[in-house]
Amino acid sequence: MTGSLKLLDEHRCFGGVQRFYSHDSAAIGLPMRFSAFLPPRAAADRVPVLFFLAGLTCTEETFMVKAGAQRMAAQYGLMLVAADTSPRGAVIPGEDDDWDFGVGAGFYVDATQPPWRSHYRMESYVARELFDIVTTQLPGDAGRAGIFGHSMGGHGALVLAQRHRDQYRSVSAFSPIAAPSRCPWGRKAFAGYLGDDPDVWAGYDASQLMRQSRCPYPDGILIDQGLADPFLDEQLHPDDFAAACVSAQQPLTLRRHDGYDHGYYFVSTFVADHLAFHTERLRC
Repeated sequence: MTGSLKLLDEHRCFGGVQRFYSHDSAAIGLPMRFSAFLPPRAAADRVPVLFFLAGLTCTEETFMVKAGAQRMAAQYGLMLVAADTSPRGAVIPGEDDDWDFGVGAGFYVDATQPPWRSHYRMESYVARELFDIVTTQLPGDAGRAGIFGHSMGGHGALVLAQRHRDQYRSVSAFSPIAAPSRCPWGRKAFAGYLGDDPDVWAGYDASQLMRQSRCPYPDGILIDQGLADPFLDEQLHPDDFAAACVSAQQPLTLRRHDGYDHGYYFVSTFVADHLAFHTERLRC
């Protein structure tokens, strides 16, 4: 059973409230943390909810502190929720040896390989447990939920949106790892968490999932990518996802921005566009 929520901290923010929670997670088998911004109208009614998945080394706090999204979320009446990026305290040998695997790098998959499979179940945590918490114990509207993310979290958003199409009505991403089976970050994570079978990896590869689909999001997908991103050529492969969308007849807006890199200066520049994109799709 999911443990009761413990409020760790809260701050008044643009007429709403920014909160940080912990709880005992049934999916992970350890305590987990997440953050939630509740807009002013959440005090009186259920509101659309937008889940954000962060990138490598980040926590549930990174997006809320760095992106500057609360002002627009308050105006739109959007609840923002940010998950942590991995279990903490699993005490698995080597889990904090590398910045791109283990702690802070859960890749939003349900691990099948020992020793990771006992706790590294981030898909189940985000798409099931956290979704249920936010839409039952908090005032998120389960019928009006979207998902977006950055880098590893962009991968997570594109994948979980496709694997849980019944839950998420909208999806977008910043600088996503769009074809993880083809890049060093993805191959390292998939081999460690899922084993060596590329056919298994395909189930968590956004581009390969899209190639097997037929227009899962008719109202479109939005991706922003900086062209000065040092990870673009080796790790991200947005053109693979764009080609898969053409094959699947999936509308995609892939915006490429000269001079912008991979960090939160880039995310904060365009986050208002993403909130507007999701609001338009979650209103009805």
